Amino acid sequence: MTSPADPSTPATSAASATPSAGNRAAALPVQTRGALLRYRIIAYIVGVMLLLLVFLAMPLKYFADNPSVMNVVGPLHGFLYVVYLLATFDLARRVRWPFTRLVLVALAGTIPFLSFYAERKVHHDLTR
Repeated sequence: MTSPADPSTPATSAASATPSAGNRAAALPVQTRGALLRYRIIAYIVGVMLLLLVFLAMPLKYFADNPSVMNVVGPLHGFLYVVYLLATFDLARRVRWPFTRLVLVALAGTIPFLSFYAERKVHHDLTR
C-alpha cells in the first residue's frame, strides 16, 4: 500500500493540471473576473436596448408618428451606453488592452448585434 506522501505516486495527473473549459475563467484574478462579468452583463443589456431602439422605437417614431417609446428607450440606452463605456474601460485597464482595442470594443455598443459578438470574443480571448 502506498501512502499519500509516497514519491512513486503522482500528486496530480496531467489532465487535472490544466484548467478545464468551465474552469478557465478561474485562472483570472478575482478583480478581472468581476470586471469581465460586469462587462458581459452590461454588453448584453446595451445590445438588447440598441435593438429595441433601432427596430422598435425609431420605426414607431418615424413611420407611425409615435415618439413615446423613443422618449423612454433613447435616453435609457444613452445612460446604459455610458455604463457600458465605464465597464469597458475598467476591463481594458485591468487586462491592459491597447488603446485601439479599447476603442473598438467601446464602439461595439453602437452597432446593432455587434455588442453580442464583441462580448463573446472578449470572453473567449480572456478565458482561453
